[in-house]
Amino acid sequence: MSEDKAVTRVDRALAFGSGRPGPGPGRGFGPGGGHFMAAPAAKARDFKGTLKRLGALLKPQAARIALVMVLAAASVALSVAAPKVIGKATNVIFEGVVGKQMPAGVQKSQVVQMLRAKGQDRLADMLSAMDVTPGKGIDFDRLGGILAVVGGLYLLSALFMWGQGYLMAGVSQRVVYDMRRRVDEKLARLPLKYFDDHPRGDILSRVTNDIDNIAQTLQQALTQLVTAVLTIVGVLAMMFSISPVLALISLVTVPLSVVVTMAIAKRSQVQFARQWERIGALNSHVEEMHTGHAIVKVFGRQKQAIERFDELNEQVYDASFKAQFISGIIQPSMNFINKLNYVAICVVGGVRVANGTLTLGDVQAFIQYSQQFTQPIVQTASIANVLQSTVASAERVFELLDEPEETPDPAQPVRLAKVGGRVEFDRVSFRYLPDKPLIEDLSLTVEPGHTVAIVGPTGAGKTTLVNLLMRFYDVDAGAIRIDGVDVRDMARDDLRRLFGMVLQDTWLFGGTIRENIAYGKEGATEEEIVAAAQAAHVDHFVRTLPDGYDTRIDDDAANVSQGERQLLTIARAFLADPQILILDEATSSVDTRTEVLIQRAMARLMKGRTSFVIAHRLSTIRNAETIIVMDNGRIVEQGNHETLMARRGFYHELYTSQFERAYDEAV
Repeated sequence: MSEDKAVTRVDRALAFGSGRPGPGPGRGFGPGGGHFMAAPAAKARDFKGTLKRLGALLKPQAARIALVMVLAAASVALSVAAPKVIGKATNVIFEGVVGKQMPAGVQKSQVVQMLRAKGQDRLADMLSAMDVTPGKGIDFDRLGGILAVVGGLYLLSALFMWGQGYLMAGVSQRVVYDMRRRVDEKLARLPLKYFDDHPRGDILSRVTNDIDNIAQTLQQALTQLVTAVLTIVGVLAMMFSISPVLALISLVTVPLSVVVTMAIAKRSQVQFARQWERIGALNSHVEEMHTGHAIVKVFGRQKQAIERFDELNEQVYDASFKAQFISGIIQPSMNFINKLNYVAICVVGGVRVANGTLTLGDVQAFIQYSQQFTQPIVQTASIANVLQSTVASAERVFELLDEPEETPDPAQPVRLAKVGGRVEFDRVSFRYLPDKPLIEDLSLTVEPGHTVAIVGPTGAGKTTLVNLLMRFYDVDAGAIRIDGVDVRDMARDDLRRLFGMVLQDTWLFGGTIRENIAYGKEGATEEEIVAAAQAAHVDHFVRTLPDGYDTRIDDDAANVSQGERQLLTIARAFLADPQILILDEATSSVDTRTEVLIQRAMARLMKGRTSFVIAHRLSTIRNAETIIVMDNGRIVEQGNHETLMARRGFYHELYTSQFERAYDEAV
């Protein structure tokens, strides 16, 4: 394992998987890709257009969204009004304390005149602005009433906020439900070429990560954005209503906060990018060392692996420390600016209280508003970044929904009442890429009940014939007919029900062995399942398992061997009992003894059925009635084994080279 390889794997993971050519379905030759799970995109290419289209999805929910806005406005209004009311409570307490210190029986005006006579004009101005009754302490009845109002405001605000959250959760889930449904239906209508041309990780990311990203934003960020904007407007209005001077002082700190935050964030982003890059390299190294730990030990490379891990770990530590440290400066910097704002408000507010132009409660309320003012601004900036990512995710989902679909089935499809199994390729031409011919002018006729083996080197077009036969792809020219009917005149579902397939790449889903076998036939009985298992020589090893046919298979089928997985897929084909069989290296993963048993079972299964057998091990198809030899998309030879060997042509060369290679390896 080299460093270059590790870096390459990280690059591929970050780039939604590679775009390298790879096998199509069933080891076809369509362009394929990697299978890394991609993260949601960071930025949309057409922000306005995608945002407009995303908004169109919300139109059916317009009434609920309008109600959400009303509830949000009410919640914010009540929440913003509360500090002003709390300021009145502060005034009641302060006025009560001051009044208690004054002699009873005199008027407030008399006390003010006395203070002015003594030259204490500022104190007199402050006292004249207060609602003080000399000799009277705190009015607890009035204070209790004010506090009850405050409690009611906060309670109603919380209820309205809960209501908007409840409604918005329903809105977002309805929109995302509809989007998931449309995507699922779209995937069923997409041609196989789309899945060959796009990495599996990218497709999965669009269906899962991107839609989840949209759901989270609709449910949380959208309401937070509305609340934040309304809070900014409401708080700003209250601040100016209390004191325009103090409001302007608070506004001065906003651009300063933005400049400081952007300057620090710009530097931290570089370190975060470096951190994730190095974490990717570390994870790649750990994955490779874990996957190949036996090889590492065999070749005595543990020390080098540990040294490489320590080196990468040190790089991750360095980048993570810098990223966390630099980003961590934002909060104390903002706190410092807010404290400066707090000090300025306290000083100026204190002077204005002393001058009698403001009450102490007003200053106290203004301080609360100033603390509330910064938070929604930062929150709005954060939501703006989230919105960029969400629109990018929506763009990726819309791209999938806009992909061209496969040719629709005919309005009145032909249905074969009785299938004979005659298959005809009539001057068929096909290419995966427009500039790279694969199959050109191919003609082939397979009579009912005959077994046709298709052999040839990798890339010759063997599996492509199967893909065309089942209409995973449509031919570019010519026609494929079954019992004289063009497959394009049949519905795809009707066509594919005629076939049973066993591929080299086994596929089992997470479920019991019984369920995996029964997948071949809807409504299969227990007797039919067991009979199919016995025919495929599965029954014996299944009954040795603790739970027998109820044994659950992991999602990756790791609790059964490769050969056993192959046998289960063959049992599934037995149960389907199709008219036409397609066997693509169906016995490649079983041992020699089991292969002999499977070949016998296959012979029984293929009896009376048209069968296509794709094989690389030519010894397995010696008994086929017809052997098609393909090279570069053309049939170069055709006949049975003895005839082709006697010609000493391309088939003879392929056949003998396998035994020569086996002999050389044995020697």
